[in-house]
Amino acid sequence: TQQVIEPSLQKELKAAGSKLVVVDFTASWCGPCKMIAPVFEKMADENKDVVFLKVDVDEASDVSEKCGISSMPTFQFYKNGEKLEQFSGASEEKLRATVAKLK
Repeated sequence: TQQVIEPSLQKELKAAGSKLVVVDFTASWCGPCKMIAPVFEKMADENKDVVFLKVDVDEASDVSEKCGISSMPTFQFYKNGEKLEQFSGASEEKLRATVAKLK
């Protein structure tokens, strides 16, 4: 997983092309974010055909604002630069199901 800041998020989305991109909007002070982080890392290892990115909302508030993030963790799913889906909350089940559905 890679930490991103604006404008590199746009660059990463473009570089991924038709691959699924999963963006985890997180914060160092967020308990649920810390709980889901190892799952996110593991999924990145398990799904080499999917691009997993992390955005720290405190370090990259411009990105969070642009993406309309109001709670953490929030996961956004992109393909070909288009946002397909988004959900908030540290649900491993939902994260795995959404990745499986979209990739």
